[in-house]
Amino acid sequence: MPLMKSWVASANDADTPFPLNNLPYGVFSTGDEPPRCGVAIGDMILDMAAAEEAGLIDLEEPDLFSMPFWNDVMELGPEAWEALRARLIQMLAEGSADQGTVEPMLIPMDQATLHMPFAVSEFTDFYAGRQHAQNMGAILRGSPDLPGNWLHIPIGYNGRASSVVVSGTQIHRPNGQTKAPDAEMPSFGPSKRLDIELEMGAIVGTGSEFGQPITVDEADAMIFGYVLLNDWSARDIQGWEYQPLGPFQGKAFGTSISPWIVTAAALEPFRAPTPPREKELLPYLKGSRDGLYNIELEVLMQPEGADRASVIARTNYSRMYYSAAEQLCHHAIGGCAMNAGDLLGSGTISGPERGEFGSLMELSWAGREPFMLETGETRGFIEDGDTLTLRGNARGDGYTIGFGDCVGQILPAKAWG
Repeated sequence: MPLMKSWVASANDADTPFPLNNLPYGVFSTGDEPPRCGVAIGDMILDMAAAEEAGLIDLEEPDLFSMPFWNDVMELGPEAWEALRARLIQMLAEGSADQGTVEPMLIPMDQATLHMPFAVSEFTDFYAGRQHAQNMGAILRGSPDLPGNWLHIPIGYNGRASSVVVSGTQIHRPNGQTKAPDAEMPSFGPSKRLDIELEMGAIVGTGSEFGQPITVDEADAMIFGYVLLNDWSARDIQGWEYQPLGPFQGKAFGTSISPWIVTAAALEPFRAPTPPREKELLPYLKGSRDGLYNIELEVLMQPEGADRASVIARTNYSRMYYSAAEQLCHHAIGGCAMNAGDLLGSGTISGPERGEFGSLMELSWAGREPFMLETGETRGFIEDGDTLTLRGNARGDGYTIGFGDCVGQILPAKAWG
């Protein structure tokens, strides 16, 4: 599909992440006005509350867009999502009869503050990148062999919805228990091995009933859209606590997401197949469509006071072993009810080369092989003041589908006691 032309001039720029082909959903505020729903188009934001009040948008439910989240729209289901997207394209396309009415409803993006785009109902994080799982095995256990269940099920754990924050939110280094290999007792204090995880987040739009399994194809239709996701990780705290029940405090202090929800419809032209299966999946995990997307990803790191950021990793979402639909299907297969606003983290996305590793744990091989930034500093793990940025783009014919940067700066640990 080629670039769709808009009367919003900046949306036709080849470098914009927000052409008419995209139309991602977010929440914004200006001045003293409360947060409300908006749609990114070029370097502008369409005020959806104003468009609804003017009668330009009618989904047969009142006050959908004056809310500080998109959850109410999600709950309307795929037919409403399709109708809304079609109406937005009609309003914003080149030659639209609505241009004169809509134009005053556009807000310059640089004059707006962005907020969480949806209310997170639950957060589940997966461990579904094969290269990452093999790297972690080699680092922690001396062998890249995968756990016995890994090739059969998408492994995951239930995280903390309350810790999910929008891009730009500063994250304090967490305190917690750690234990040195040669120590008799654990100690308490700030994490010394603070890390990122480069992930994609899938947002569930329509829920499922308690006790009712869903198929992979049903799960695919339930996904409203995607965000970039950085699941900050305290590797030393995690290493002491995770046996035998998995991550806890080492993963509960912060998860950053990008500010715009890129809809599944906008990503449809970029579908990519899951990789060949080394072991055949059980029938319930088989779907009829390609489940991944060709989305280029990169990680940038900028020390405090540095004049520029350094790209430390580049990879692609299509590197994943399990798709979001397969993860969602498995999540619900035992009868777990899924809700509008549930967030599924893909797991760390890594490729086969060192420059494609999606965590500092891998890039520095647990700190044993520090890497150098373009500004001359070296890093094994994150230091206070460092800013980490995730970027993602799907490249079309003359256009780019972007998510907005997912940014977080690490602040010192807060005093305790």
